Amino acid sequence: MKIYNTLSGQKEEFVPLNPNVVKMYVCGPTVYNLIHVGNARPAVVFDAFRRYLEYRGYSVIYVQNFTDVDDKIIKVANIEGVDPKVIGDRYVAGYFKDACELGIQPATCHPRTTNFIEQIKEFILELEKKHFAYQRGSDVYFDVSAFPSYGTLSHRNPSDMRSGARVEINENKDDPLDFVLWKGSKAGEPKWKSPWGDGRPGWHIECSSMSKTLLGDAFDIHAGGNDLIFPHHEDERAQTEALTSKKWVNYWMHNGMISVKDEKMSKSIGNIFTVREALKIYGKNAIRMYLLSKHYRSPIEFSSDRMEEAKTAYSRIARVMEEIEKKVGKDFRITEDEFVKDQKAKMIEVLDDDFNTPQALSIIFDLVKDVISTGNLERMKSVKVLVDEWNYFLGFDFEPDRKNVDDFIELELKLRNDARMRKDYAQSDEIRKKLEELGIEIMDLPEGTRWRWK
Repeated sequence: MKIYNTLSGQKEEFVPLNPNVVKMYVCGPTVYNLIHVGNARPAVVFDAFRRYLEYRGYSVIYVQNFTDVDDKIIKVANIEGVDPKVIGDRYVAGYFKDACELGIQPATCHPRTTNFIEQIKEFILELEKKHFAYQRGSDVYFDVSAFPSYGTLSHRNPSDMRSGARVEINENKDDPLDFVLWKGSKAGEPKWKSPWGDGRPGWHIECSSMSKTLLGDAFDIHAGGNDLIFPHHEDERAQTEALTSKKWVNYWMHNGMISVKDEKMSKSIGNIFTVREALKIYGKNAIRMYLLSKHYRSPIEFSSDRMEEAKTAYSRIARVMEEIEKKVGKDFRITEDEFVKDQKAKMIEVLDDDFNTPQALSIIFDLVKDVISTGNLERMKSVKVLVDEWNYFLGFDFEPDRKNVDDFIELELKLRNDARMRKDYAQSDEIRKKLEELGIEIMDLPEGTRWRWK
């Protein structure tokens, strides 16, 4: 298997640190709004890649975080007049619901920044002891000049970056490239006590601390959108390797951006199309087809035409599979003959080449193209077995994961109970109504709130 490694800028043979286990960290969303189709691309692609690793025989420890303390979350909370935790809880629940509908499996662990504050503070203290960090007032910064290989991941020259117009100007910093590890508190913001004064973590430190705690000082794959390469992943790499004096990540995987009329899909720009909206219009299978029909590293344009093309492409396969099932039934066995072995080998060959899902889908389209017209029942059986097996990682026809649904319901009930404690009965009733529409019965009993499927 070969993976394109952003760090080296080329495809490399994949050799995990442990021959049987792959440790993988994927940057998750900042939870201040519902996820959009751009957020869904890394979620779907790297979930599918994780499943493919499992298909190839690896055990995968998969960590995907939630950033639940951030300027944007605080802004939304202040507008609504609620605690930022309410916003975080709401959109974590929203993520699980949308991910479930998209057929995305839960990660091994979904850490939240606010649950790792102590580990983050310890991380920063160690950086200070090693002279990689310095304090200015209640802020703490990473000293980029103390880390000679800064810029290696993003293939940028620090001297050029210092002279660039986009570099943030901050009089507290010794160097314009230095980045914040700990932010002193401001009025109306969540804060935690620390050796440097009350404050909260910077953005980059959270992923370093969570991954170190959950995956160790070194792991196999770090993934996310290519908009995170600089500064987020560059800064993560610098502070972690400064702390441990070890190579942190062996393979960096980055997906291309989704654009709308030549602009990146982004909440800040306002050109987003939420997953929830897309699911209502196009459905899960069309979205997955759209996201997997382009190589994950390539940019992809979002439009109604592209989505309709994806919907049509999925429908072609689905109709053939339905016809095959009518002719051969569901329960049968096949002999793994040369044809089946050859098709499996072709599929593994293209996916082992930097997870080339467009070529994988092409193999399926070729298989289903004329199989019905031949009238060959044995060939139809082989095609059905192959496509069903490959759907393990493509994820078109799986039922939603009940565990994922249960997590969503429990989060919604927690939000409802919090609303009742605040005597916000309007929000409490709204949550109950929403859950009832999903077929969930709520029971408020003396020992606590219980729920069950109707």
